[in-house]
Amino acid sequence: MNNKQALPWDNPRFRNWIAMVRAEKAVVRELTHALAPFDLKLGQLDVLMNIYRHPGMSQHDVARKLLIGRSNITMLLPQLEKQGLIRREGDKKDKRVMRLFLTEDGEARLMEALKVYTALIDRVMAQSTPAQCDAMGEQMRRIEEMLSGDD
Repeated sequence: MNNKQALPWDNPRFRNWIAMVRAEKAVVRELTHALAPFDLKLGQLDVLMNIYRHPGMSQHDVARKLLIGRSNITMLLPQLEKQGLIRREGDKKDKRVMRLFLTEDGEARLMEALKVYTALIDRVMAQSTPAQCDAMGEQMRRIEEMLSGDD
């Protein structure tokens, strides 16, 4: 950059984007710490939440919903299965497809972890009015939609 070019941090959009990214990293750090007593990582919690909401979804569908590669989901699932939190069942119509379900222990651990997660979200989002919270969520959904069209 030469001296005549505007620096990115002089741009309010850049500064605000960086602030949002830093806030997200702070929340992830806090949540990672809060999930440790449950022997869960954030990615594992995401998987459990999706299986709870959509019992019987396929491994492929979970990966697509979480915007992660199939190799990542393939690494997460055996860990959750070994902990006794999920079970995989072959699809009755298509033997290549594995359907995912929470075990009783998986559902119980998820419910306890969700208490911690929602308390953190409530604490963080209390920094905004309901209208600001809704506007922020709408903006993030628009960004996600705009970028998912780039695939």
